[in-house]
Amino acid sequence: MSKLGLIAGNGRFPFLLLDAARAHGLEVVVAAIKEETDPEIDARAAADANVTVHWLSLGELSRLIETFQSEDVTRAVMAGQVKHKQIFSSIRPDWRLAKLLLNLRTRNTDMLLGAIAKVLADEGIELISSTAYLEPLLAKPGVLTGRSPDAEEQKDIVYGRTVAQAIAAYDLGQTVVIAAQACVAVEAMEGTDATIARAGALFRTLDFDPDAESGAVAASTLRRSLTVVKVAKPNQDMRFDVPTIGCTTIESLHRAGGRVLAIEAGKTIVLDQEQTVALADRYGLTIVALAPS
Repeated sequence: MSKLGLIAGNGRFPFLLLDAARAHGLEVVVAAIKEETDPEIDARAAADANVTVHWLSLGELSRLIETFQSEDVTRAVMAGQVKHKQIFSSIRPDWRLAKLLLNLRTRNTDMLLGAIAKVLADEGIELISSTAYLEPLLAKPGVLTGRSPDAEEQKDIVYGRTVAQAIAAYDLGQTVVIAAQACVAVEAMEGTDATIARAGALFRTLDFDPDAESGAVAASTLRRSLTVVKVAKPNQDMRFDVPTIGCTTIESLHRAGGRVLAIEAGKTIVLDQEQTVALADRYGLTIVALAPS
């Protein structure tokens, strides 16, 4: 039986990929990251003799390689988020990762993961697309929900996509939050949900005084709702850091007072799409997948 290595981050994505790989008859060797992976992965391994789990720290690149080599893994996939801020945490990198970090020109996601992919390849382990076996989860173009964006929301989408593509080109983040063609928040290391929450918290502090001249202007120009735009990077490497949304994204949008979530079709994974769309419909929110520009 052919083997697949699974480097598992947080969230539901690793579990979906695990299920898909098993459905294709693959034996799966999971490298579970202590700082990120849901411990439920152990229960999945206990229930399936063709799933093996090895726990390791985020800084143990050498151990990751040794684990896959000892299991005769020659192809691997990354699934699930690993928070970029972990790079600057108290986690101690092993000698191999420390050397890699020291040689990076910049410590953005593409540079770091691309370097890790090269190290793995040099050791005989090919890192394949994170959407392998999960192509049906990529968003199709069009409005996914019952409600379509109105004219003003459409303007926010167009403006937000321009801003998001600009920051994505520098690998700063993939998400922006817009209101009335004004940028309320830009994603950096904190991730999409935290960016949306920050935008919502900021908007809640904007208590306008209709009798004050400046307040009247602000109240008349800013809508009290948010549009979130999430894009892929230019020349997105589908092996890692592919934009992903799901029910947690919709919950974050709802709590923040958002109304619209715009994503890129063909380059965004929608986890549990039926449930995600149903939740958005229940809240009266819009999800729209934008065709390539």
